[in-house]
Amino acid sequence: MRHVLTCTALLLVLAWAPALSADDKSKEAVTDEQFVMKASAAGLAEVNLGNLGAQKANNAEVKKFGQRMVDDHTKANKELMTIADKKRFKTAERMDKIHQDAADKLARLQGNEFDREFLRQMVKDHEEAVALFAAKAKDARDEDLKEFAAKTLPTLKEHHKMVQELEKSQKSSTR
Repeated sequence: MRHVLTCTALLLVLAWAPALSADDKSKEAVTDEQFVMKASAAGLAEVNLGNLGAQKANNAEVKKFGQRMVDDHTKANKELMTIADKKRFKTAERMDKIHQDAADKLARLQGNEFDREFLRQMVKDHEEAVALFAAKAKDARDEDLKEFAAKTLPTLKEHHKMVQELEKSQKSSTR
């Protein structure tokens, strides 16, 4: 009887597991190695896109924000590379295809159209970065990565807030 109950309980767990994991796909834990790869690719993207913003933006505040992305993400990228080298984690050699496509699109835009698209991309990127770094600050197995994520997170949140405010002011000034 006990064996039947154990098997029944196991079958129930197995039956519900796919439904539980399907609902939780967006919250799946990223390994430390995956975090390093994602964070390094995103960091490269922020520097590259920031350079575009600093050079091409029509609005002086957007240009300033682009330069801030270059400065802050270059610093964070160096810190991440130091940790990755020490731990022998593989890092991205270039930004991912999604960010390369975004950079290519931004390179073709001019004026206010560039500013709008650049800010939209920065909002999206920083929403993703904040989520990634917040998760790693809590659950990284490697203490150096955990510390790096926790230390970098406030800057990413600040960037996110700044870009949201810029986007809001940009929208109101172009109406």
